Amino acid sequence: MTAAAHTILLVEDDTELASLMTEYFGQFDFRVESVHDGRTGLARALEGRHDIVILDAMLPVLDGFELLRQLRKRSGVPVIMLTARVAQPDRVAGLNAGADDYLPKPFGPEELLARIRAVLRRAGRPVPVDQSIEAAGLRLDPEKRIAVYQGEPLEVTAFQFDILEILVRSAGRTVSRDELAAALHQRPASPFERSLDVHISHLRKKLERSGQTPIRTVRGEGYQFAK
Repeated sequence: MTAAAHTILLVEDDTELASLMTEYFGQFDFRVESVHDGRTGLARALEGRHDIVILDAMLPVLDGFELLRQLRKRSGVPVIMLTARVAQPDRVAGLNAGADDYLPKPFGPEELLARIRAVLRRAGRPVPVDQSIEAAGLRLDPEKRIAVYQGEPLEVTAFQFDILEILVRSAGRTVSRDELAAALHQRPASPFERSLDVHISHLRKKLERSGQTPIRTVRGEGYQFAK
């Protein structure tokens, strides 16, 4: 057996979920160490042996927000926060405490995998070889950064590719503007920020065939990619 390319510290008090995540990420050459309370999680994170920390917000002994604040005083290890709190102040609190990304529960493991790879890329850490993903006739190769739509190459910018990867991995589920902004900019979306909408508009035009496009706007919620 070859050595795992990356190690994940999972701080999650739901032991069943932690076991499922450990098994899932093992398929993609990640080794997962899981702990189930905040105090132990902080101690493990400060050892500096992990490439990324997946941190639940609601933890016994020491909650995820305080753990992250303490961790950031001594370590810059990438952190993705998982939270059932969907209110914007809670998302902002996580980002302000030093999270590199956040993901609301419940979530699909494929989406978390995409977020992990994106955070590791931004941190300058090589990611394991990815597998192509596909939805609604669009195939993406995240390793080579190639997009093919209905059998033809699709020219997109690097930023647009990142948007598509998040949407395709979440196909059939509405992804909020705040989720996209947090993943792409590491901060919530501003009501006055139009750049994300502009990129989505350009992608719609590039994907439009016979007046139809797989990206739709869910008013007041975000964007959804067709399955």
